[in-house]
Amino acid sequence: MSRASLYIPLGVFVLILGLGYVGFDLGARNELPSALIDKPFPEFQARLLDAPDQTLSREDLLGRPALVNVWATWCPTCLSEHAQLMQISAATDVVIVGVNYKDRPDKAKQWLAQYGNPYDWVLDDRDGLLGIEMGVYGAPETFLLNAKGEVVYKRVGDINPRIWRDELAPRLRQLGIVMTMDNTDTGAD
Repeated sequence: MSRASLYIPLGVFVLILGLGYVGFDLGARNELPSALIDKPFPEFQARLLDAPDQTLSREDLLGRPALVNVWATWCPTCLSEHAQLMQISAATDVVIVGVNYKDRPDKAKQWLAQYGNPYDWVLDDRDGLLGIEMGVYGAPETFLLNAKGEVVYKRVGDINPRIWRDELAPRLRQLGIVMTMDNTDTGAD
């Protein structure tokens, strides 16, 4: 057996480690790809949480930019982002649509009564079908739509002060959203 053949197992091991590192890199886990980027938001018709006899559709979101935020009462990260959504609602003129995902309507109404309601509309997606159409991985997830109803940004995870300052506020400005707060006035990181 030659001396060089002793290094073959070591080389194979290093190659496997390298492929594993590249293949399983989780450094950008909040940037999961979305097939919807630069495409129209899916057609939908969903019941409103507060008025189950009324529905909202994609056409209702056309004409001005909108944030579509997927949330649930069972989601602890949704609670941590809620204050930021309240500030965005108070300080901008962007339409904010909440999609209450795989949740009980009574719990969702109670949650909004307790913590405040930053949403212009809240959709009841208790069966998760709208979430499937949107390609939702879980909650929270947020989509930014332009006035034509096309998805221009998707965030998997919470919207926190850093995300607001560095990612969302600049995009809202580009879409012409009026803000009464500076992009750094939303709290510390």
